[in-house]
Amino acid sequence: MILMQALKMAWKSMISNKLRSFLTILGMIIGVFSVIALVSLGKGLGNNIQDQMGDMGILKLYVNITGRGTNASLSVEDTMALKKKENVAAISPTISGSVKAKSGNKNKEVPIEGVVPDYETVENFHVQKGRFIVQADVNNRTKVALIGTETATNLFGLADPMGKEVILNGIAFRIVGVLESKGTSFMGSQDNKLMIPISTAGRLLANPGINSFVVKVNAAENIDGVMASLRKDLLKRFKTPTGDGFHIYNQQEFLEQNESMMATMTAVLGGIAGISLLVGGIGIMNIMLVSVSERTREIGVRKALGAKKRDILLQFLIESVLLGATGGLIGVVIGIGIALGLGQAFNLRVPISLGVISFAFSFSLVIGVVFGLFPANKAAKLRPIDALRVD
Repeated sequence: MILMQALKMAWKSMISNKLRSFLTILGMIIGVFSVIALVSLGKGLGNNIQDQMGDMGILKLYVNITGRGTNASLSVEDTMALKKKENVAAISPTISGSVKAKSGNKNKEVPIEGVVPDYETVENFHVQKGRFIVQADVNNRTKVALIGTETATNLFGLADPMGKEVILNGIAFRIVGVLESKGTSFMGSQDNKLMIPISTAGRLLANPGINSFVVKVNAAENIDGVMASLRKDLLKRFKTPTGDGFHIYNQQEFLEQNESMMATMTAVLGGIAGISLLVGGIGIMNIMLVSVSERTREIGVRKALGAKKRDILLQFLIESVLLGATGGLIGVVIGIGIALGLGQAFNLRVPISLGVISFAFSFSLVIGVVFGLFPANKAAKLRPIDALRVD
């Protein structure tokens, strides 16, 4: 019964000072919705990266060559020779850079990749129109190009680019294929690019060396064996005094690194948002101290009529907790809405975690208790005779 009376009195006090109560819980609202929205967004970004990495396939090994002295790359021929290794299904070296692309009066700086025919199967990147790069293009260094949908729009507008000519760094190339649209990933737009034969790219970019390539393995159980075999061969070329002049990664390592990175980022975002909760708690304590000062005479009257110390303590503590709980509930609703809205805006799979919601709301209650305890205790310790003297 005493608890219900304390709740009614706390609610009446909040309603009678609506603006002050709202400004008091505003910090709690901001803190709770920030925790929910930022943590959910962090998890959504992690899920998005993992989904995209998963789409790359688990049967791939990624090789990056940092080199040894002046020997900092492989030739195309040496790289393709690795395809003869046991259990290697395909290999895809690339030469990357950027070029000035021109069509008519339109000029654009466009990313470009020199590729081999195996790129299509290794990276699962196909054409929606025309044909892909073939071995004859690589052997003869033909000046043909594949164009991404975004680049096609930038250079040709709504016109069909198939068979048309594009000038790359002053050299004419004929477009033989339009790449399928891949959208935007964590690495940037996949549709703003050009692809040409790797041998042609070596001359165009004045960089014939291979610094990175992808190896596709025929079965998951053979990944470790192929990795060990590659490492053995590359050590003969790129062993350095301080370590290997190359790095080999598999998909699982990428996923583990991403998971660790996103967990750290989510924790940092949650910590930053949690500071708002502490600020909100300070606001609650401040307003409760003001409330005790304003209601000192009321406290004296209640004590004179027989109210015990615990009754006064409970009254003000419940009012503090009610402020925290109200701010927490409003913050939860806003946080869920913002998280879902950000997911829609950035096309992310944003999870709404009940654990995060429970933590944020429970923390708001704890804040109400912790920061309301001092003002409530101060009110409970007032002597009736001193309280009644206050005008």
